[in-house]
Amino acid sequence: MKSSNHIVYILECRDGTYYTGYTTDLPHRMEQHECGKGAKYTRGRAPLSLVYQAVFETKREAMQEEYRIKQLTRAQKEKIITEEVQINEESAELQRQRNR
Repeated sequence: MKSSNHIVYILECRDGTYYTGYTTDLPHRMEQHECGKGAKYTRGRAPLSLVYQAVFETKREAMQEEYRIKQLTRAQKEKIITEEVQINEESAELQRQRNR
């Protein structure tokens, strides 16, 4: 049986709103959104920016997280996004230090 990643992601739309979704193939899903063939919500709101993504082992975990995020306020979503950016920046700095 093929193992696949289950990804929850947040897009920031041109109008500043957020869209939260689930996929097993993020590059393909992003392409769908950009071409207007993704979710109705993102149509006409391009360009879109991927601002958050989290990978889960099971579809169930991912779907639960997607639902949880969709229940959050805008401020709470922004906190998740900001924390993710900080983690990524810290991780990149650690990698740079290791490569010295």
